[in-house]
Amino acid sequence: MTGVHQADGPRRTTGGLLVVGALAFAGAATALSSTFDWPDVLREPAGVVLPAFVAGGPSLVWTWFATAWTYAVLLVPILLLPAALGRRSDPVLRVATHVGAVSVLLSLIGFLRWVFVVPPLADSYVAGDATTRAAVEAAWTAQHQFGGALLGEHLGQLLAVAWSVAVSVTILRSRVLPRWLGAAGLVASALYLTNQGDVLATAVPGLPVWDLGGLLGSSAWGLWVAALGVLILLRPTGADRTTRGGGVDTDSIAPSPRLPAGAGVRS
Repeated sequence: MTGVHQADGPRRTTGGLLVVGALAFAGAATALSSTFDWPDVLREPAGVVLPAFVAGGPSLVWTWFATAWTYAVLLVPILLLPAALGRRSDPVLRVATHVGAVSVLLSLIGFLRWVFVVPPLADSYVAGDATTRAAVEAAWTAQHQFGGALLGEHLGQLLAVAWSVAVSVTILRSRVLPRWLGAAGLVASALYLTNQGDVLATAVPGLPVWDLGGLLGSSAWGLWVAALGVLILLRPTGADRTTRGGGVDTDSIAPSPRLPAGAGVRS
């Protein structure tokens, strides 16, 4: 049974990190919201954002740092998910894994610019004269639209939605996890997608925006990720799965020394 216990390692790691990552990010984001009015502050002009950032001091920088790296925790379980579900040979899930990993990296760039790019801009804006402030405002807009709106919010969120849709469809068609989780994932993904109206409005003024899209979508998506982790943790062990059929990755289960290779495993 050594092979079975080894196969359950990715399941426990994946489930645990999905739950920990989702909850830790929610906590960091809540702190950021209460201290810096995030995410509403993202749509404010430089004259509002940069003085407020300086007023937040080092603690605000560390809050952004924590927000960034708690979200980055999701990279590991995303990469391990196919093995945790026993579907490493699933081509859709393989592609989705790469998409999900890239989405985390793009969002990480968007978050970390508040740690490495924004502080010197904010200091220069607050301490500078009118000419300096005008230059800083231009630099702020450029980095904010590129690192924030384009990479973090547009591409990062779109790829995250694509990943969750692919995982949800895989759950629905394979029944490797409860089907309601797959349906909930599609709903959460659709809600999260509505936030793209707010992102695109930064480049196309006047575009219709659903103000609650970002809040409801990100919250629903985060809860779904946590639920995914919990259900992976509760998923039967490799030995139990072989009696139920379907969704078992035979590469992850070593053959028993008393049986021929692959005996008792139903794909």
